[in-house]
Amino acid sequence: MEVMARPWSLLLSFALALVAVSVAQAAVVEHTFNVGNMSISRLCKPEKIITAVNGQLPGPTIFASEGDTVVVHMVNESPYNMTIHWHGIFQRGTQWADGPAMVTQCPVQPGGNYTYRFNVTGQEGTLWWHAHNSLHRATVYGALIIKPRGGVAAYPFTKPDEEEVVILGEWWNADVDELHVNATKTGQPAPHADNYTINGKPGASSGCADPNQTHKFELKQNKTYMLRIINAGLNTPLFFKIANHSFNVVAADACYTKPYTSDIVVVSPGQTVDALLIPDADITSISGGRYYMAVIPYNSAVNALNASDLYSLSTGSAIIEYTGGSSTSPPMLPQLPEYNDTATAHRFLSSMTALVPNKVPLNVTTQMFVTVSMGDTFCEPDQNTTCLPDDKGTIFASSMNNASFILPKTTSMLEAMYRKNATGVYTRDFPDTPPIVFDYTADASELNATLKHTFKSTKVRTLKYNETVQMVLQNTRLVSKESHPMHLHGFNFFVLAQDFGNYNETTDPAKFNLVDPQERNTVAVPTGGWAVIRFIADNPGMWFMHCHFDSHLDFGLGMVFEVEDGPTPETKLPPPPSDLPQC
Repeated sequence: MEVMARPWSLLLSFALALVAVSVAQAAVVEHTFNVGNMSISRLCKPEKIITAVNGQLPGPTIFASEGDTVVVHMVNESPYNMTIHWHGIFQRGTQWADGPAMVTQCPVQPGGNYTYRFNVTGQEGTLWWHAHNSLHRATVYGALIIKPRGGVAAYPFTKPDEEEVVILGEWWNADVDELHVNATKTGQPAPHADNYTINGKPGASSGCADPNQTHKFELKQNKTYMLRIINAGLNTPLFFKIANHSFNVVAADACYTKPYTSDIVVVSPGQTVDALLIPDADITSISGGRYYMAVIPYNSAVNALNASDLYSLSTGSAIIEYTGGSSTSPPMLPQLPEYNDTATAHRFLSSMTALVPNKVPLNVTTQMFVTVSMGDTFCEPDQNTTCLPDDKGTIFASSMNNASFILPKTTSMLEAMYRKNATGVYTRDFPDTPPIVFDYTADASELNATLKHTFKSTKVRTLKYNETVQMVLQNTRLVSKESHPMHLHGFNFFVLAQDFGNYNETTDPAKFNLVDPQERNTVAVPTGGWAVIRFIADNPGMWFMHCHFDSHLDFGLGMVFEVEDGPTPETKLPPPPSDLPQC
């Protein structure tokens, strides 16, 4: 009997050992982020002071594996209030670490500190982190890479030999904090960036001949590379191309996709794309194996100011250089699309599907139809704004369902929720539909000017735990129509459909993909069109939903979901950490 039992005991011991190894593999990934002043020169201008993390632009990349715990000690050595948002992290059980100022926490004041602790269980792929107050996201940002627990071997696509992080950004010669203060006071959005950057550098296309202004990727021949592409820009969707190369897209917003081949990648602010790099021809015989990687803005606005007022029409660039090529040959330039090529942008953004069939929830309990608009509001003395003489007492504002969002000033919304005292902090009356039904995408000149008026408020939509929410995001043309990147904190959502014009509730549901829709945390609502998203509210807390154009968020293009506690201890909002910053 002993002989017969021994194999079973060995199997049991082996199984227990595997469990122990699996548990042991989960690690604590710890960083210290010193946010402070940094001297830097860009575009051949004199050095200027920016706010940055650990004296780096971009800031440090955090590498973790699925299941790890990330601990970041943020020390605010800057002269500004500061918070950091971990874009795309669900924060299940760590809601106090989400980061948006006055939504989940009071900001860390100059000289203060706060330790962000969160886990990355159930998530794999490319995410990122950034400041979430004022316009400090312009220079306070970095990548957050979550590897599969099994490493590269666990990728459900062609295994790359190496990986490169590619962070796309924007650069201002002016002080971004001054731009923010002026925009908030006057109601005039901050001017466009002076240039676009790749890994913090604008490249030779900026007109600055300094070679230190161009990032260089040194690649090896006959190797498979995966690019982790992040749009960290404040206000600009970007076209991304590499001369003599195509891409095999395998993930977006840290969600695996069916491999999708394209010669161009389109990323809106907040979005990420993972793509395998595919050389189109012999890589060293053409241009000596040297190629430009380039980005230009996708100018999605229609019926607005001219393009130069909205976006810098410059090009950001970097160089790819293969070993064995000629280091003196001029790099080959990619053929870039037109700035307003909406057809190309829409084709890329709408063509991706999930790698495996999704468990799309079919029983929708909450239906919402939400307009995403720009308009105006009346100047109020307590808003610290200044109306221009010809503005007839109004100032620029943006809104969702005609509610223009403002942050509370004395208590964070999550703390008010936890203390069960929302009085004076927020109200629970965000509407499920706009107050007036009209032709949302008609020419603005044909609409009544009063439709543009909105009112400032701090409204939330309260959801019971585990509700299934379907939201139609409808663009309007009250001032202009453009592609708005709408980001939801705390959740991924399924993008069921997206198209142009006014959403038709009778015929458009036939376009829904309920089998394998792409899953994202940021959707670029088509210019003058709509997108339908669906998610399960299974994460208690206060979750910001907003446009990832900071120039629109500042003027009110946002709202908050208040998700109530679930039935078990692990589905309830935990108490705040002892070092939570106070206002």
